[in-house]
Amino acid sequence: MNKLVKDALVLTAITLISGVCLGTVYEITKNPIAKAQEAATQAAYKEVFEDAAAFEDYEGFDAAEATKAAGYDDDEIVNCVVAKSGSGEDLGYVITVTSHAGYGGDITFSMGVTMDGVLNGYSITDISETAGLGMKATEDGFMSQFQGIPAQSLTVEKGAAEDPSQIEAISGATITSRAVTNGVNAGLAYFDSITGGAANE
Repeated sequence: MNKLVKDALVLTAITLISGVCLGTVYEITKNPIAKAQEAATQAAYKEVFEDAAAFEDYEGFDAAEATKAAGYDDDEIVNCVVAKSGSGEDLGYVITVTSHAGYGGDITFSMGVTMDGVLNGYSITDISETAGLGMKATEDGFMSQFQGIPAQSLTVEKGAAEDPSQIEAISGATITSRAVTNGVNAGLAYFDSITGGAANE
């Protein structure tokens, strides 16, 4: 009986010490991790709006309402900011989307759309697709198809794209290609919802 009590006390002590250690590590790493995430987010914003001097939160943004407005089952609109020029002029929007349709899990990226309805491309901040296949969604060969084109609904083609509304799929990674493309479409649908359809003008 004494041995059982002793063992229980030892286990309790180990648990308490482990908990304290984990809590301490969390407190130490919390701020650096948050700063790193914020830096990555700002870098993604800058990648899709190089000329922007600042990015301001879109007033009244609500993720649930934004996702509902976009109307895509597998895609969430998780954030939206306004890209500003040095003189304070609105250049466009940076919309952050999480696609739940990736082959390896969620794909999160920020996409830029100008006020006159031009897609500025996207920048991925979180992805876990297959190396050499789905991870090509982070490479210029695929990403460049989304740059400098009219902000219109896009489709994925397994062969060569014939016009700007068609995206040539990554060979061997059609699921990833569709996840990104549909995520962009969700972002464009949300853009239309807040601009009254500027992307289609």
